[in-house]
Amino acid sequence: MLRTGALAGTAAALGATGMFAAGTARAANTAADGTQHLPYPSGVTDTAHCTPEIAAIFRGILTAKSRHDAAGFMSYFSRTNTVYIDACLGVSMSGWQALSNFFTPFLASVPADAISYPLRIVGDARSAAIEFVDTPAFFGQEIRALSTVTFDNNHKITRWVDYWDGRSSLIQNTITGTYPTDFSDSEQNAHPAVVRAARALQAAFATGDAAGAVALMSYDVVHEDLAAHTRVRGTLQAQRYYARALGQLPYGPGAALLHTEGSRQGGGYEWSAAPDAAPMHRGHTCLELDENGKISRLTAIYDSSLLSAAAYRSLIGLAAEAPLS
Repeated sequence: MLRTGALAGTAAALGATGMFAAGTARAANTAADGTQHLPYPSGVTDTAHCTPEIAAIFRGILTAKSRHDAAGFMSYFSRTNTVYIDACLGVSMSGWQALSNFFTPFLASVPADAISYPLRIVGDARSAAIEFVDTPAFFGQEIRALSTVTFDNNHKITRWVDYWDGRSSLIQNTITGTYPTDFSDSEQNAHPAVVRAARALQAAFATGDAAGAVALMSYDVVHEDLAAHTRVRGTLQAQRYYARALGQLPYGPGAALLHTEGSRQGGGYEWSAAPDAAPMHRGHTCLELDENGKISRLTAIYDSSLLSAAAYRSLIGLAAEAPLS
């Protein structure tokens, strides 16, 4: 991620959205017979909890980004109502023209070998969570984001908010007094099933209720914290982990649900961070739901570069089980 100058700093923030330009890559991805090939690795995207329709939409978005086709990328945004926000850097842009005015010249300047590709999509064409990678050619460091995207009835993007961990990208972020106060959280289009699951889970987390949290989960649930580099499997392990960790996690007591996205198969929710996590403001948790509406996988992300080294190490240590003797 570039950190020099106002434009570069803003570009770094905006890059995690999944957008890029420079037509040189287009020809390189066209076969002699005119067939268009994906400009990023095939077979890497987990689509088990999304509809074919939204998988195709995101394939188009990140293909345009990786082919450095700014016009193609911008065609996925609503011309009448759209906002893009990087929640880690606190950069916000509203309106199709504002986004186009920035991305058209910026995307024309990125290296030809920069690609971005989806790792996982959860949701449908109303709203979804997407986990994706920006390779280091974009910003000098690898960015692994878990973002929330909301669409209108014409399947155009009305809201895109990026979440990524600066520490995992070896980037020290800061929060300034210009951090956005309006994240268009009222712009929601989520299925009632994922809304119910998100509200119940965050309510349990906010009260430190480990047993209540795992009651919402399938027996083999997977809990992932991308910022703390933690992975726990199964309700027995998860309950022990929550009993140890919820009091220190930024999505534990003091945190609150802000926005929900997704389908009957899952999606995710954004949350306000617990006061102890200041200056962190927000984070994002992706939820996958099984056929019974139970949470089968949850993945949390937030910017741990905003935490002190001691607080970060403490979060890492919470994954350790109690001594056996």
